[in-house]
Amino acid sequence: MTARDLELAETLAREAGEILLRHWHQRDRLTVTTKRAGDFVSQADVEAETHLKARLSALRPEDGWLGEETGGTDPAARRWIVDPLDGTTNFLHGIPHWCVSIALQDKDDLIVGVVHDPLRGETFAARRGSPATLNGERIAPSRTGDLGSALFGTGIPFGTMPHIDDHAADIARLMPHCAGVRRMGSAALDLAYLAAGRLDGFWERRLQLWDIAAGLVILRQAGLRPEGWTPQDRPEKSGTVICAPPAIFEIFAALVRQGEMQGAQDLP
Repeated sequence: MTARDLELAETLAREAGEILLRHWHQRDRLTVTTKRAGDFVSQADVEAETHLKARLSALRPEDGWLGEETGGTDPAARRWIVDPLDGTTNFLHGIPHWCVSIALQDKDDLIVGVVHDPLRGETFAARRGSPATLNGERIAPSRTGDLGSALFGTGIPFGTMPHIDDHAADIARLMPHCAGVRRMGSAALDLAYLAAGRLDGFWERRLQLWDIAAGLVILRQAGLRPEGWTPQDRPEKSGTVICAPPAIFEIFAALVRQGEMQGAQDLP
């Protein structure tokens, strides 16, 4: 069933991508609502998610649902986890870096993940037990063993979100030791890029499950092991992700975890 689930997820991601592309070319006409400072939902997000929810409800009626804009249904053994437009702020500003993210969870395990970039025609996909792919071709992460040449991705908190100072301190610790840090505005694409070797590492705190679920499947099936603030921490539970190829993981993780450990020591 998982292979067919992956095929379905890819098909639906492309369908949602077509909806988003139509709105992309008419962005000035979109209805946009502000959820909080720096956090937006547009007519494009809503229409893409409505389409995906309706299609999955018809094709997989026994499965549950969790969507960024419509929330979750009653618990089920399996559920689809969807971000119809990851990178909404980029989308609204005309920055061509955004995607559709679809994952399938079976009990506590993420088993299918698709991250689709409609503008570039790139579909990153994976299912448990099979290699991660880009447009059907197997992908592999970076093999760099040199932190000094490594390029990292992250997201930076904004508005009233917590940890702005903590994340700035992370960057200050890491930057002297690496080739750079990119904040591109789509966690789902960041994780897919890491799986494909375009980035050499990624970290971010307290992401939502729909931001990372598909990307976590793709990372794991590409051979990487995402962790949280401790090796035992599962990113899908905490929302915190730290990931890099094995050759640089320990030194990278130590640098970004240093601030969290210091914060814990400072607590009364």
